[in-house]
Amino acid sequence: VETGGRDGSGAGDALTIVDESRAGHPAARGPAAGEAVRISTGAMLPPGADAVLPLEHASERDGRVLPGRPVLAGENVRRAGEDFREGEILLTAGRPLGAAALGLLASAGLEQVRCARRPRVTIFTSGDELATPGRPLAPGQIYDSNTHSLRAMARGAGAEPVGGGRLPDDRNASREAIAHGLSADMVLIAGGVSVGRHDHVKGALADLGVRERFWRVALRPGGPAWFGTLPPPADAPADAHPTLVFGLPGNPVSAMVTFRLFAHPALQAMLGLDPDARRATAVMAAGYRKPVGRSHYLRCRLELHEEHGWLAHLTREQQGSHVLSSMLDADALAVIPAEVDHVAAGERVRVELL
Repeated sequence: VETGGRDGSGAGDALTIVDESRAGHPAARGPAAGEAVRISTGAMLPPGADAVLPLEHASERDGRVLPGRPVLAGENVRRAGEDFREGEILLTAGRPLGAAALGLLASAGLEQVRCARRPRVTIFTSGDELATPGRPLAPGQIYDSNTHSLRAMARGAGAEPVGGGRLPDDRNASREAIAHGLSADMVLIAGGVSVGRHDHVKGALADLGVRERFWRVALRPGGPAWFGTLPPPADAPADAHPTLVFGLPGNPVSAMVTFRLFAHPALQAMLGLDPDARRATAVMAAGYRKPVGRSHYLRCRLELHEEHGWLAHLTREQQGSHVLSSMLDADALAVIPAEVDHVAAGERVRVELL
């Protein structure tokens, strides 16, 4: 409909239908005074038209349409540039390409964009006691849960798990297996990094030239965590990065917590994302006591409270590093600092969102 720029025009005036504009098939001409063009949702507005009257607000007979109410200039018209304009930045570096971002790129006609490659992560678990789920357990064995938890967490962090396997309690065999995984961007090894006679991972890594950066953290769970780097080979490109190697404790909760605290931020940085983006605060639903000296990361479920915001409930009263079920319903890790010996119910703490 052409309103001539007059708000409220068209009511009671029968208009002659002179053409049709369909989606993908624009009208050959636009309306003049006293005329209208039939239009489909998503079709191009004909030249000279400045409003669209919904069909349910009009009646049609013998090639003429009678508006049932006044038509306002600009009504039901989507103008070019309302979503984004020429030269406008659509996405900045460091944004994950989710459903909305991919749709926006496509709507701008962009077929390809430059993205970060998914980091490749090799995952090993260490220990003669480990057995594959689905097979009978021999005396002294337990099922290997860390492989499955860590692979899922790596994928959730945007990485691509490649290779890996199980390391026996033997230094030479561990060294040989790990050597094949060091071509990845990151290596995760769960177990074998403590001080026991049969913990050979640190020695095997030293044999392979992996430089220890730290070992042991004032943390519960996850105190024996280890981290090292392997420099790129001499013939690598100038922009090559070292391989990051994380030795995670073998206890399943410790492995998951230390992955979240150390490996996950590293993967986020590799992808150009903000490693600190998933931190928040919450109010403790109940008090908690601990010895001074180590930070405690408590598995908790978050509940939205009208007065306090996020309220943190422990998923299990037993927070031992072997209690994997405590991770099952955890939304976050509530952080109790090393120098603190207790927090009271109602006290606000920092949380790492899971």
